[in-house]
Amino acid sequence: MTAPTRIVPTGTGTGPGTGTGTGTAPVGAPRSSAELIRAERPVLAHNYHPLPVVVARAEGVWVEDVEGRRYLDMLAGYSALNFGHRHPALIEAAHRQLDQLTLTSRAFHNDQLAGFAERLAELTGLDMVLPMNTGAEAVESGIKVARKWAYDVKRVPADQATIVVAGGNFHGRTTTIVGFSDDDTARVGFGPFAPGFRTVPYNDLAALEAAVDETTAAVLIEPIQGEAGVLIPDDGYLTGVRELTRRAGCLFIADEIQSGLGRTGTTLAVDHESVVPDVLLLGKALGGGIVPVSAVVARRDVLGVLGPGQHGSTFGGNPLAAAVGSAVVELLATGEFQRRAAELGAELRSGLAALTGKGVTGFRARGLWAGVDIDPALGTGREISERLLKEGILVKDTHGSTIRLAPPLTITSEELASALHCLERVLA
Repeated sequence: MTAPTRIVPTGTGTGPGTGTGTGTAPVGAPRSSAELIRAERPVLAHNYHPLPVVVARAEGVWVEDVEGRRYLDMLAGYSALNFGHRHPALIEAAHRQLDQLTLTSRAFHNDQLAGFAERLAELTGLDMVLPMNTGAEAVESGIKVARKWAYDVKRVPADQATIVVAGGNFHGRTTTIVGFSDDDTARVGFGPFAPGFRTVPYNDLAALEAAVDETTAAVLIEPIQGEAGVLIPDDGYLTGVRELTRRAGCLFIADEIQSGLGRTGTTLAVDHESVVPDVLLLGKALGGGIVPVSAVVARRDVLGVLGPGQHGSTFGGNPLAAAVGSAVVELLATGEFQRRAAELGAELRSGLAALTGKGVTGFRARGLWAGVDIDPALGTGREISERLLKEGILVKDTHGSTIRLAPPLTITSEELASALHCLERVLA
């Protein structure tokens, strides 16, 4: 791979390739990165193992630590920052709403929520929206809705509804969700777990069909499994899931919290097979990296089973979230970000293909999202991530020696090429 021109962003520090800079911490800054990291240990729960970087400022695809070193963000908050850090249109929407109204609770109406729901329903081709805050809340809400639908519409006997999920799934961290995970790190030590879930291998239509019966309320899957290493199913799998659930008279719930909203080169990952699920779960990028926003979007006859008092959220659908969410939908409605993800995704695949056999043993990519398997002889995914950090590139490992690449959709071709060149240098 030919080395691209080195990028040096404006402001303090240097571009990717060095991880060092000439900037200093702001005047009066009380603590260095090392001091801040040490200060966390006695006062924060140790449920994360972050890379040793303390981010203080960010703009677009670049972040800056407290000492002024610049890094190219190739993770984008696990797709929460699809539009980059502090996108001007999103920041403007947030500022404008902050000056007006931030929270009413759902005890009252607010002037932002209807417009947000209308825009999101139109974007996704579905009818109704249940606004929530986090991705896990959206999943939990989708499960509740599916069970209520099963009892009220499908007439499944009380407390017998089942939901079929896929092995290797990642849908969140609540006790219900980790209960149907097969990741021991997420699961062990948190039982007892809620019943009513059946697990089948991902990308296996025969196994799925065998698991579905008259008690099945829904099939819940990720169109692309992100935490598992960006696992992409065979062509036709999503179409098969759609046809199977329709025949079986159960719901197809697509968890697009990571894969949706432009990441894969289409608005939704299911769009690659022109599939419309009954229930769509969204989050992360829906809040533009500014506020937590998630949603269950579904057909009217599905979400219509909920009545007053049967579900709720104090902050769900708050005016600030609705204003930012509306601005996110307006950005996606232009199609620009989907096109960028598709076009730059082709460059990402080409760059990774050139590294295959040179430290990369395999990769899976769709749009600007890739799981990259590194030769274990070169180190774990964590070790590779730490080496890239020194080069000024932020990525995060997943299982074993796999790293994930998911830059903001605003990244340029030159910035992407520079990141790939840094990966090439680290592997060499």
